Amino acid sequence: MDKKKTLVLGASENPSRYSNMAIHRLLQHGHQVVALGKRAGKVDNTEIRTDEPAIENLDTVTLYLNPANQKQYYDYILSLKPKRIVFNPGAENEELERLAVKQGINVLEACTLVLLGTGQY
Repeated sequence: MDKKKTLVLGASENPSRYSNMAIHRLLQHGHQVVALGKRAGKVDNTEIRTDEPAIENLDTVTLYLNPANQKQYYDYILSLKPKRIVFNPGAENEELERLAVKQGINVLEACTLVLLGTGQY
């Protein structure tokens, strides 16, 4: 299976949050995860960062932030040149989708957990 380096944006230490479940599931599937959140912390052995690290060869950005909270990350997300951005339920954002498509980034309105569960990730 293809291992995809993934940025989880909106990561949370709270086990009931979908971003937390996604990090666990991505790791179980052998993907490399970079987690970014409002508060520093840890999920498994993955550090939740609060800065904007440079990430080489990024495949996917999976978003767990509502559109208002995504704004501050537009430039950062686009600067990483990911192959695709997954807008999880509640994160759909036409403005960012348009900007991404303009730069040749695939956009997907889908649930990362479902994609992983059905082998479509």
